[in-house]
Amino acid sequence: MGRIIAIANQKGGVGKTTTAINLSACLAEAKQRVLVIDIDPQGNTTSGLGIDKEEKENTIYEVMLGEISIEQAICKEAFDCLDVIPSNVNLAGAEIDLIDIEDREYILKKSIAQIRKNYDYIILDCPPSLSMLTVNAMTAADTVLVPIQCEYYALEGLTQLIHTIHLVQKKLNPNLELEGVVFTMYDSRTNLSLQVVENVKDNLKQNIYKTIIPRNIRLAEAPSHGLPINIYDTKSSGAESYRLLAQEVMNNRNEGK
Repeated sequence: MGRIIAIANQKGGVGKTTTAINLSACLAEAKQRVLVIDIDPQGNTTSGLGIDKEEKENTIYEVMLGEISIEQAICKEAFDCLDVIPSNVNLAGAEIDLIDIEDREYILKKSIAQIRKNYDYIILDCPPSLSMLTVNAMTAADTVLVPIQCEYYALEGLTQLIHTIHLVQKKLNPNLELEGVVFTMYDSRTNLSLQVVENVKDNLKQNIYKTIIPRNIRLAEAPSHGLPINIYDTKSSGAESYRLLAQEVMNNRNEGK
């Protein structure tokens, strides 16, 4: 059965979508069968993987409304071993559209169950908020991976997110676990990045990935070309870092973490 990982942080601009795109691509590069589901109405994961979100009629929004099956929304082989379920701005209306639906927190979980066996990993890119969409993702997921930008308020946002994860565990998904924390946008030229890493390690008794994602201009450029970093610039520090992160994720699964 595919391992379902929700990539979540209610703070925007922390490298969440960058991580969803490039972790998925590097897992696929390692010959894992991967499905990435864009659950953010901004649709940045969709466009970052070269899919025109405005032209797609079958998206995760139509799946969640029950208008189409989840199979109908899959864009096959966006890249080798990597499928995508796109999103666009229509998804912003899901909060209102689902308000009267019974068991609305489980809609995504029920849909994914139909195709889970077809993949090794299913990556869910959540919106930068603790919304019904994020709750749906956490209810469907096995684990939550949290990207943290190396900046001053990192720990504060992380504390709020862990509280939400505990609430979902208690009310909706008792098997949900914290996959781990990954530091992003690390700038080795500043003391602040190092201080943030040390501060989080001192205060968080959770799995923290050894891999740290650097601030890298090639990572920033890649989405505008609709390519993951391992294809856009395969030898860049960003590509190497996400390959290392993908290897850690696979190792954690093999070790049963």
